[in-house]
Amino acid sequence: MVPTVPFPRRPLDVRRPDAVVRYWYENELGWATVPGALVEDPVGAPVEASVEAPVELLTGLRFDVLEAPAEAGYAALRHLMPGSPVAVCADRMRVFVAAGSAEELPGLLDWLEWGSLALDLRATGSGGRVAAPLPPGLLPAAGSQGAAVWLRPPEPGREVESSLPALSALGRGGGGGGGAPDLVRLVETMATECHRIRLRRCCGQPLAFS
Repeated sequence: MVPTVPFPRRPLDVRRPDAVVRYWYENELGWATVPGALVEDPVGAPVEASVEAPVELLTGLRFDVLEAPAEAGYAALRHLMPGSPVAVCADRMRVFVAAGSAEELPGLLDWLEWGSLALDLRATGSGGRVAAPLPPGLLPAAGSQGAAVWLRPPEPGREVESSLPALSALGRGGGGGGGAPDLVRLVETMATECHRIRLRRCCGQPLAFS
């Protein structure tokens, strides 16, 4: 069980666009964040991370993130409990899963007999980070097309771990207790859909599977 000790409350500096985002994640949800990496403008001069780069969420603490093409993700939404966070970034879907799931993914794909195929399915876990979707109610800045947005946002004041897909049958993952969704069914569905997409792109025509 991953400890859920809240992070120290961060004072809100409304003069900084990223401060509002970080405040919501750290103070309302208790999620760890870091500033986005510095990027460069067209002439090579560094620009301020809070202006151009998104706030990022640290993975592996309270959750990991499973990412696949949005088409594959939509097919798997039925395996999620209400309140299980899901984000979309351009044509990619990010499903938040129990901490430790990223380490389980390669072995799980092998067990499901998908391990020998190159699937567009990956996970970010311990030591990783993903772009933080804007909190509900905030509008993206001009020129930020393709930024991460919430499809199913997390709920402030609610422990996220109880809603995350996990290997609950093995007593692992943030959900634990047998009440968490089944990570196996989620991965199986997403892997199947990723394979459909791969074959369709290779063959250039629709495929019919039962």
